[in-house]
Amino acid sequence: MDRELFTSSWKMMVVRGVVGIVFGILVIIWPIETGLALMVLFGFWALLEGISLLVSAVRPSTEGSRLGRALLGLIALVVAFFAIFSPGVTAQTLTWIFGIWLIIRGLFEIFTAFSSYRLTPRWILLLGAALSILLGVFFVANPGTGAVGIAIWLGLIALCWGLVFVVMGFMLRRERSSPAPANPAPA
Repeated sequence: MDRELFTSSWKMMVVRGVVGIVFGILVIIWPIETGLALMVLFGFWALLEGISLLVSAVRPSTEGSRLGRALLGLIALVVAFFAIFSPGVTAQTLTWIFGIWLIIRGLFEIFTAFSSYRLTPRWILLLGAALSILLGVFFVANPGTGAVGIAIWLGLIALCWGLVFVVMGFMLRRERSSPAPANPAPA
């Protein structure tokens, strides 16, 4: 691994890992609340985006389509309203959209498997397509459960990365505390 990525002390790496582990466990324990909180945060981001686009649309020095920015700004404000005041509906809707995207992606993967002369074996592309389509159908058919599943996956990823950081922190500590090997004298 690149040492520049881990320029902090071993203690900081362990702290980052412990925070990741705690975050992961909390997300796994409370996936619905996590999903709702993420939707509210997304709503505030969309609110800022909408305001920014509307301000940009009314400025005289702005290049490009003012009408386009104004329209996108209004759409962002509507999305923000739903995400902040009805995060459950927003999470289900986004999960449904994600499911449709996965189904379409899977269909394109099937097409690619039969129309491309890639180095990748065809069966791998078909397997990926099948997984995309199955997951997409699951999300479309069960958007609430799909949103909870995404939150649990987020928690598992945070938990795993937290463990990685804790282990790396202790490995860095051991490496820094061991005496440097002596260089043999030239003959």
